[in-house]
Amino acid sequence: MSDLREYAEDWLSQDPDAGTRAELRALLDAGDDAALAARFGARLEFGTAGLRGELGAGPNRMNRVTVMRAAAGLAAVLPPGGRVIVGFDARHGSRRFAQDTAAVLSGAGLRPEVFADPVPTPVVAHFARTFDDVVAGVMVTASHNPPRDNGYKVYWADGAQIVPPTDAVISAAIDAVGRVDELPLGAEWPVHTSVDLYLDAVSSLDLGADRDISIVYTPMHGVGRDVLLEAFSRAGFAVPAVVAEQAEPDPDFPTVAFPNPEEPGALDLALALAAETGAGLLIANDPDADRCAVAVPGPDGWRALTGDEVGGLLAEHVLRHTTGEDRLVATTIVSSSLLRSIAAAHGVRFAESLTGFKWIMKAGAPGDRLVFGYEEALGYSVGDDRGVLVNDKDGIGAALAIAALAAEAARDGRTLLDLLDDQARRYGLHATAQLSVRVEDLSLITAAMARFRATPPTSIAGYAVEAFDDLAVPSGGLPATDGLRFRLSGGARVVVRPSGTEPKLKCYLEVVLPVEGDDVAATRVRAAQALEALRTALAALIS
Repeated sequence: MSDLREYAEDWLSQDPDAGTRAELRALLDAGDDAALAARFGARLEFGTAGLRGELGAGPNRMNRVTVMRAAAGLAAVLPPGGRVIVGFDARHGSRRFAQDTAAVLSGAGLRPEVFADPVPTPVVAHFARTFDDVVAGVMVTASHNPPRDNGYKVYWADGAQIVPPTDAVISAAIDAVGRVDELPLGAEWPVHTSVDLYLDAVSSLDLGADRDISIVYTPMHGVGRDVLLEAFSRAGFAVPAVVAEQAEPDPDFPTVAFPNPEEPGALDLALALAAETGAGLLIANDPDADRCAVAVPGPDGWRALTGDEVGGLLAEHVLRHTTGEDRLVATTIVSSSLLRSIAAAHGVRFAESLTGFKWIMKAGAPGDRLVFGYEEALGYSVGDDRGVLVNDKDGIGAALAIAALAAEAARDGRTLLDLLDDQARRYGLHATAQLSVRVEDLSLITAAMARFRATPPTSIAGYAVEAFDDLAVPSGGLPATDGLRFRLSGGARVVVRPSGTEPKLKCYLEVVLPVEGDDVAATRVRAAQALEALRTALAALIS
């Protein structure tokens, strides 16, 4: 423990922040070895998602020293003199972290440009890809993580998130950084006061002609409101009604237990306002506005659509408003297989990637023009004949597209639920669900994956296992990843993988059922039963 105390004292001596210095001094004076071990016994690993973790002192926390080291490592691998776009959300510490990043980059001879105010993540991604001399982008955000967290996301010159081996190169450069109080720091850099570049692009999407739909919107205490409302206005929509309790950026997210629109209860206030106002559509962004959640009224009340359902609807909307056989639509190995069927029906190219938009943006082959990409976790990138406008998730562009689609349906006296039924009749009902098994001991996950690999089941819940893919072995153009895919009879599928951010084993389930006798409702009941049987059988296999 004396080594950890020496490490902590050295960290304390170079920490420029009064708050984390006081925190660390108190821990040292109190002899709180457990707290020191939690902060100094490990460090946040820089990977393809950059950095993300709890705020606090030490290398295993997000703080000014951690951020300055990350910026110095990034600077070491970037070409001298390049422009770097730096943005930040409204979380605790985000503005300070962005300013520290700019100071380090400027001191290293790069040309950082920082947004004056908090901005949505897709704004930074779009800026990063637009200018030829931009070599990277940095977004300080923890997306929809709890209030105590923050993060550091890096984009490359194409405006897409970094992928291996770039992450390892940056990580090694971070390891080589010395004391941050010895880094040369710049004092001035250009400031972006406008997001018009993004707004001009996203509001010019080919959305069709219909705009008559009443919308309730929540930014979930995040930074999406002003940009989304302006985008809707420029695109010709009536301004959505905003949930007042969640309208202002607030890093404490006081009205939700977890600021993720997928979480139970997160949409309650928005649903109440939608019911009160008789809205035709509910749209929610997560706090950095890169994800988009959708709910619609139905015969049994309001229903939130799944990411796969929205993905299927948006895919056909985009394909109806684009042309060319070189068009590509892409999704991940854990998302619904419906997109493959949609692509075939429209005569366009389809690609499958590992999970995460960093991989979706690398999907396809030379000559492909990506016009739509999505992942089941409410992430979508929409485009037109120019291709996608953002090389990452874009919750604002997706919101515009789903609003246009809902308005088109409303013109004919229909809703998005009717469009989902149409797809079920056309392609078969593709129903998806998840099973997450949380563990205290990570070795249980390792053991479960090893057991599946050694003796894969021959059937699951009455479905025959027709093929088994160990995704740790590269194949079909997919890089290796720790995952397993079971292709089941009848078009059903199960993918099992450890979570990259939590102590969970995650299972992604899908069944595909034909609609018999035009009775979609009955087919949905059968699909729900089949998914529940799969969930129960998998839980037993994992335990």
